[in-house]
Amino acid sequence: MKTHEKRCIIVCLFTYMFTKKSILKALLRFLLHLVFWCCVLLFFTKFFSAKNENFNDTFLFSLFIMPITIATTYISVYKLIPGYLVSKRYLQFVLYSLYTLIISGYLIMVSIFFSLIYLANFEYEAMNPVTRNIFIITSGVYLVVILVSAFKLLQLNLKHTEETKVLETKILETQLKLKEQELHYLKMQIHPHFLFNTLNTMYGFALKKADETPEMILKLSNLLDYLLYQVDKPFVLLTQEIQHIEDYIALENLRFNDTLAVTFNYCHILETTKIAPMLLLPFVENSFKHGGLKSGKLTINIDLTVKQEEIIFSIENTQAKIENSQDGIGLQNIQKRLDLLYKDHYNLTILDTDDLYKVHLTLKSN
Repeated sequence: MKTHEKRCIIVCLFTYMFTKKSILKALLRFLLHLVFWCCVLLFFTKFFSAKNENFNDTFLFSLFIMPITIATTYISVYKLIPGYLVSKRYLQFVLYSLYTLIISGYLIMVSIFFSLIYLANFEYEAMNPVTRNIFIITSGVYLVVILVSAFKLLQLNLKHTEETKVLETKILETQLKLKEQELHYLKMQIHPHFLFNTLNTMYGFALKKADETPEMILKLSNLLDYLLYQVDKPFVLLTQEIQHIEDYIALENLRFNDTLAVTFNYCHILETTKIAPMLLLPFVENSFKHGGLKSGKLTINIDLTVKQEEIIFSIENTQAKIENSQDGIGLQNIQKRLDLLYKDHYNLTILDTDDLYKVHLTLKSN
């Protein structure tokens, strides 16, 4: 059997299964409607047979009322409610409901006249007492219409609520994916920024053939391992971030020699405390990159502590104020990452003066 013949057979089978399922569903729907209207017919027969023992006449009268009830109900639930009420076209809903009310009322009057002619032989006293009362007949018909319409409204409301939940879920999932993509993009920007600074330093040492070059390569290797295998995680241990800050400071110490005075103090660091990776290191980077010598030295002071489930980080460095200076892409990215990862759960303040640049960051630990 050829390939295209197999495909045709598969398509035909699926079409047959789908058609069969649709037919069964429509048949089940028809049977449910039929059972419901049979119950309504029995209700009318019982309701209109009050003070009358002639079951046949009451049944015939109820049978004549049924088409009016069915038509009015279906117009309400399949046209008026979904077409005008749900779509908030209230003026048309009221107008067409009034038309439906007038026409159905007229047909109910015709049914009473039918009862007078064919069931009572034009003898008013021989009519069923209930069928002589247009208010009772109208109440019975519109009671069914109102109950079915209320059920339809409830059904539409539940369906709308479910669709709204599904839509909200999709929107949240889309927003989450966008945030994840934005975070990934920001991290990918941090990598080349960090490597650019470090490789420049290593290049200078290689030109001088310094003995410290192998140690720099080892430190850089540790930092690259952190970048490649840890930075894609949502959170890492704070102790790991501290270790790589120390590696970075060690690299910069080799580069600056006697022109650098840096202190890094940290305390109360729990082994379980977590933080977003590469969140603190760019602040340290910027202190080295944009810091300025004062009295022949670049002074950097770093403090890190954990208090009551809060990470408190501060860093300050001396600087020589230059007009039109920029903070660098690292600091901009960190601000965006903080907004995404610690929204409403962090506080960042920056003090920028002519000779001092200070950053103070407080955020909820994980």
